[in-house]
Amino acid sequence: MTTLRLVLGDQLSADLSALTDIDPARDVVLMLEVEQECRHVPHHQQKIVLFLSAMRHFADTLRAQGLRLDYVRLDDPANTGSFAGEVERALIRHRATRLVLTEPGEWRVQALVEAWAHRFGLPVEIRADERFFASRARFRAWAKGRRVWRMEHFYREMRREHDVLMQDGAPVGGDWNFDAENRKRLPRGVALPARRRFAPDGVTREVMTLVAQRFGGHFGRLDDFGWPVTRDQALEALADFIAHGLPRFGDYQDAMQTSAPFLYHSLLAPALNLGLLSPREVCAAAEAAYRAGRAPINAVEGFIRQVLGWREYVRGVYWTLMPGYAGANAMHADRPLPEFYWTGETRMRCLREAIASTRDHAYSHHIQRLMLTGNFALLAGVAPREIERWYLAVYADALEWVEMPNTLGMAVFADGGHMASKPYAASGAYIKRMSDFCGGCAYEVERKSGPAACPFNYLYWAFLIRHHDQLAGNPRMAMPYSTLAGWSESRKQTCLADADHFLAMLAGAGTGA
Repeated sequence: MTTLRLVLGDQLSADLSALTDIDPARDVVLMLEVEQECRHVPHHQQKIVLFLSAMRHFADTLRAQGLRLDYVRLDDPANTGSFAGEVERALIRHRATRLVLTEPGEWRVQALVEAWAHRFGLPVEIRADERFFASRARFRAWAKGRRVWRMEHFYREMRREHDVLMQDGAPVGGDWNFDAENRKRLPRGVALPARRRFAPDGVTREVMTLVAQRFGGHFGRLDDFGWPVTRDQALEALADFIAHGLPRFGDYQDAMQTSAPFLYHSLLAPALNLGLLSPREVCAAAEAAYRAGRAPINAVEGFIRQVLGWREYVRGVYWTLMPGYAGANAMHADRPLPEFYWTGETRMRCLREAIASTRDHAYSHHIQRLMLTGNFALLAGVAPREIERWYLAVYADALEWVEMPNTLGMAVFADGGHMASKPYAASGAYIKRMSDFCGGCAYEVERKSGPAACPFNYLYWAFLIRHHDQLAGNPRMAMPYSTLAGWSESRKQTCLADADHFLAMLAGAGTGA
């Protein structure tokens, strides 16, 4: 009796629950490269390379451990191109009587898997993914009965439960959150660290050729591919961040600078989301650096909050609220995604910079995503599903469980406040304060109206005017609405007219935007 052990592309972990009790003599590990997943959205070319190369390297690791492996490549002539088709072929090929896998990360795939027992007429065991601090059930238990969900409350509970940055029952450093210290503009002339990148080996180069042939029309470039694709490389990347990025990560995590996509950020999310690193070891490494005096508390706490806080929280939100969450649109936004999100051809320098980084590296850091591409989509009233699918397609670390809540809940406030306590809307003043992008822009950030004004300025105030009834009662929006209350009616109408003119120009294929 053969058991087939299915390992999905984001489950590249030696301690995966699907493999814990494997019998090397009788069981077979199945790994699949399928066209359907590469085209589910038009994934960035680097993202497809990252997944396929990491999968092939992980398969080699399993073979070296003496496991029987059935690995179906994308270019196998018999490949049906779908999960269900390839699982069915493998079940027949190995005369398997049982299928075991770890729960998928995406609701769509989970629904597909849950139908397999009936479809194939054999037992399908779906095991919990134990690679997270909190199980799906643990989050549901935390959320049950709460009128308001907030990441900060969940994060503190996780800190206590897992004894992370704690001492004698209290948070190390005396506070739970040091975010107020993590909003500094990058000083002029600061020397940024050279980040550890990984030259493609033979396996990766083979995959790059395949991706260029099959998916060359997808967004993105392959020239600068340098993501870790093995466990050893991921550990090197972690060590590099702890030594060279973490000490100043806290101070400048919200900063943006021209032609500097990485700054002090960890660049570890792709490896974490593939399973090459575990969140526990990443948090432990950061905490060890603090206790050894190699990194300050504001940096370490800020980083751990991203991993133990946000990453775990958004997974819980996703699995608790899906599938209905995908259709959230509390702001009733319905405009199409502007074409420049794909081309980068816009006169707004800040968006040009963020999209160019995305094109070249399948990466831009969280403030560029939240306060540039996300902020613009929010202010312009872009349909949530369109911007959400864009984020899923273009970033190497974008898996739906982590990307969707961040987009719908944080970036465009489509869930009406389930994830965040206010919309993350901002005018050009924020972009000027936190970056050098405004210098040399075709628009003038100091101007508030007229064709030369920064579009973020009039779009921001027009957004507040249009959504007054929905947002004015929010305590965290009191300051901008207090300002708006002092405006004359004619000034409001001028602002709305500027916004309408710009959005109409965008609708005309983005000409001049």
